[in-house]
Amino acid sequence: MLFKLSNILFLLVLITTVSVFGQTSEQKALEEKREQLQSEIRDINRLLFAEKKEKGNVLDQMEALDKKITVRQQLIRVTNQQSNLLNRQINTNIRNIGKLKTELQEVKDEYAKMIQKSYQNKSKQNRLMFLLSSESFFQAFKRLQYMKQYTDYRKEQGAQILAKTEELSRLNADLNEERKVKEVLLAQNKKAKDQLFGEIQTQKALLGTIRKNESKYASAIDAKKKEARKIDQQIEKLIRSAIAASNKKSGSTTKNTSKFVLTPEATIIANNFSANKGKLIWPVEKGIKSQGFGVYADPVYPGIKHQSNGVIIATDEGSKARAIFEGEVIAILAVPGGNKGVQIKHGNFISTYYNLSELYVKKGDKVASKEELGVVYTNRNNGQTRLKFYLYQDTSRLNPEDWVYRL
Repeated sequence: MLFKLSNILFLLVLITTVSVFGQTSEQKALEEKREQLQSEIRDINRLLFAEKKEKGNVLDQMEALDKKITVRQQLIRVTNQQSNLLNRQINTNIRNIGKLKTELQEVKDEYAKMIQKSYQNKSKQNRLMFLLSSESFFQAFKRLQYMKQYTDYRKEQGAQILAKTEELSRLNADLNEERKVKEVLLAQNKKAKDQLFGEIQTQKALLGTIRKNESKYASAIDAKKKEARKIDQQIEKLIRSAIAASNKKSGSTTKNTSKFVLTPEATIIANNFSANKGKLIWPVEKGIKSQGFGVYADPVYPGIKHQSNGVIIATDEGSKARAIFEGEVIAILAVPGGNKGVQIKHGNFISTYYNLSELYVKKGDKVASKEELGVVYTNRNNGQTRLKFYLYQDTSRLNPEDWVYRL
């Protein structure tokens, strides 16, 4: 009976340990995600809501506020997940404490009976007679060993009771800490919800301002779309030109300007680039993604769709654009009425860094990963510093978010 109870206790503690370990890993992942979102909100406040010399256009304001509300909602969801996980963990600990108490009491009761019977049936005289009544020296030796094992087992049971008692104390202490953490999370979530409510009210007020002057908003949208089209056309024109020049240099007779004819060296670089999908470095040292890749709905009129062929990264004033991988500068962009840009070839992959006020490289330069390419332009009207980053394979657009780590 004692051996069975000992096994039950061991299995119960083992199951509890595995369960808590799993919950701790999940809790750790949620906490990392929550810290990441909090950091992103701080960056949004710093980079997208910086103090302005002049009030920025209403489109920028609306997009920045929409981004902030989205991240705040994600933060609230993650904090709720953490709170719910803690609640399950607390309930599990309460159940495990109850089971441990029951099992521990059973072991204590059994141990008490064993001690009582030992004193009743095994006096010193009886133990001595037990030894002296042996038929041989070998039998006496075996009986002595048995008595020693029985004594050791009794001591082991006593130590086990002590260990389980300490385990109960630890679980109770953990339970108290978990309740404290949950209270903190609930308080932080309440604060986040209050902030979200304020941001939604600001958004409503801004919407009211926009709808009083829809023509101004429409003009801002049109201007932004025209600028994006000019950049896209220039990028794709330069890529086709670079393909034609590269293929001619390699001795190829193909007139196809949609794919690079790769040399053995360029093939190695392209393969290395492809092998690093999802692990490439950011094109700036610090920043946040303010606009992602693909089609997205207008923050004011969801029926209006916008197309983004790259990503926009908000960063600090004075930040430098940097190469995401080794390669060769194949073109310098100079969009009429716009800023400067750099195109880098990585085998048959092309990365483009646009909206630079100053360049550190020129066409034909070989660059290493992380090498600085130029200074990202800062708009003096709204105080924002934004890099526009594009990625292509030959003439096919790629989503940079699939290639750059945590973009």
